[in-house]
Amino acid sequence: MTTKTQKPEPKIVMKHVYKSFGTKHVLQDFNLEVNKGDSLVIIGGSGSGKSVTIKTILGLLKPDSGSIKVDGVEITTLNAREMEKVNSSAGMLFQGAALFDSLKVWQNVAFGLIQGKKMPAAEAHKIAIEKLAEVGLGKDVADLYPDELSGGMKKRVGLARAIAASPELIFFDEPTTGLDPIMSDVINTLIRNCVDKLGSTAITITHDMSSARKIATKVAMLYQGKIIWHGDVKDIDNSGNPYVEQFIKGSAKGPIKMEVRN
Repeated sequence: MTTKTQKPEPKIVMKHVYKSFGTKHVLQDFNLEVNKGDSLVIIGGSGSGKSVTIKTILGLLKPDSGSIKVDGVEITTLNAREMEKVNSSAGMLFQGAALFDSLKVWQNVAFGLIQGKKMPAAEAHKIAIEKLAEVGLGKDVADLYPDELSGGMKKRVGLARAIAASPELIFFDEPTTGLDPIMSDVINTLIRNCVDKLGSTAITITHDMSSARKIATKVAMLYQGKIIWHGDVKDIDNSGNPYVEQFIKGSAKGPIKMEVRN
């Protein structure tokens, strides 16, 4: 008796998505499918549209045309309240951590639990302490304010906040920007461990190949508004795609031409 291999269930499906800002065409016939449980890293140069991709999935930007489905729900037609419901199962680690300076660390971590899920402060405080421990920060940090933290600690707090509600979907925006190589590796390891523990679907945008290799199960490269390569992270060094090869080597020679302005 033979059994059919079950096809992975998609978490996000984007088809023929276009997004322009005036004469700048950012996404052009953009197509992408992310299966549940995948840790997808989208690579590409600065200004290639990586952040715009995330913002369209979160509903912060409306595409000019095309379809975006999250768990089978077409989000491009949803109103703000409906989109908020979809995003209630998502977490986000922002590029600059984006902590609230006037709130203590634990209040930052618990912000979505208290404000979004209306959880009692005492219960949210307990979860915040647990999540801080998961990213290697002790109770002594919980009552500090963001301006008392180092850059690496802020990233950890941002990660603790992103996973506080055990989200099904997590976005990471340039998670290692501004960090030294050692702290970058620490953050990459924490991200991978947290995603694996939660069983979440993750989408990370970065131009840092060390992050991509550490975090990803899948990699997609964005160039001139389109995904030009999408595959397993283990296959990226043998992609056969000259654009991918140039990008991962960081070479000035190749089909990608950087615009230089005087």
